[in-house]
Amino acid sequence: MSTLIRWEPAREMMTLREAMNHLFDDAYTRPLGMDGNVWSVPSIDMYQTDNEIVVKAALPGVKADEVQINITGEILTLKGEVKREEDVNEKTYHIREQRWGVFERSIALPTDVVADKAKAEFENGILTVTLPKAEEVRPKTITIKTK
Repeated sequence: MSTLIRWEPAREMMTLREAMNHLFDDAYTRPLGMDGNVWSVPSIDMYQTDNEIVVKAALPGVKADEVQINITGEILTLKGEVKREEDVNEKTYHIREQRWGVFERSIALPTDVVADKAKAEFENGILTVTLPKAEEVRPKTITIKTK
């Protein structure tokens, strides 16, 4: 004996909507380029103050001398490599999420910067790049004189 199930198109559309939401969530919220054990896009935060742009990149397991920072026009590029630890054949991994391999991330800066005066600091796996804004894009205060 078979059971009849009433077909409800709205329910099917909701399923399609959920599938599309899941697709976009995966595409835009997970780090792009994670393919197996290759790490190509570190997570970043970028903000600006009146005088500078600050970019913070999470680079766990990376040494400061393994990171290359380039500024070309309004594009900041971070490149580097995380060395893979030696595999031990006697181990059986249950979970292996440590990232290793080459990484690269290019981001458009929101305004012109003075690349020659940029500073970079590395502490506890966080790279902080501070880029002074170009003088012509900094806010200016004009004093009003009274007569």
